[in-house]
Amino acid sequence: MRVAIAGAGAVGRSIAGELLENGHEVLLIDKAPTAISVERVPQAEWLLADACEITSLDEAALQRCNVVIAATGDDKVNLVVSLLAKTEYGVPRVVARVNNPKNEWLFNEAWGVDVAVSTPRLMSALVEEAVSVGDLVRLLRFSHGDANLVELTLPPEAALAGTRVGDVEWPEDTTLVTIIRGTRVLTPNKDDVLEAGDELLFVAAQAREEQLEDLLSVRREPSPGP
Repeated sequence: MRVAIAGAGAVGRSIAGELLENGHEVLLIDKAPTAISVERVPQAEWLLADACEITSLDEAALQRCNVVIAATGDDKVNLVVSLLAKTEYGVPRVVARVNNPKNEWLFNEAWGVDVAVSTPRLMSALVEEAVSVGDLVRLLRFSHGDANLVELTLPPEAALAGTRVGDVEWPEDTTLVTIIRGTRVLTPNKDDVLEAGDELLFVAAQAREEQLEDLLSVRREPSPGP
């Protein structure tokens, strides 16, 4: 897979290193000469250019990329790169970094963004995920289709503890993608039984999140009669 990364700062280089270790072809683009540090990621291709200019993206052969990652520290630049990648070059997958959470609403399909990653939001979500049991935590927003990656740790008294995955009537537009049980990562099948303490990861439409949280909540004892 060929991946172009706009922004060769610490974030861009870190992403490039991970992708290269996984066997992908990576091109790093940055307009600042001081950011071109070939010795830090020698296996990557490097291009000194402005990723907001069509001539630069032509030189980068963006049409050959499977993924473009807009990873600069400037939200305006990331939006322009995303829009050009999607509309001018037809890149199948565009991932954009959101630096200011106030700008997150802009990072959507209209700007060519398939996945928006807000570092402050992700960090706060991971903190919430580490300390909360029984509460739905939004980890990642997928702009295309208005879906989110969400997590919930099943509390001990959850109504669904002990229930087979295949017997659960999950909300519409909701998919259970992973069960993390201790040190194990399970691909769910219909015969898996949900256990208290399971970390459940879903891809779910935002409109279904409240319904999903209610489904996974603790048992409520019936109110005593008069």
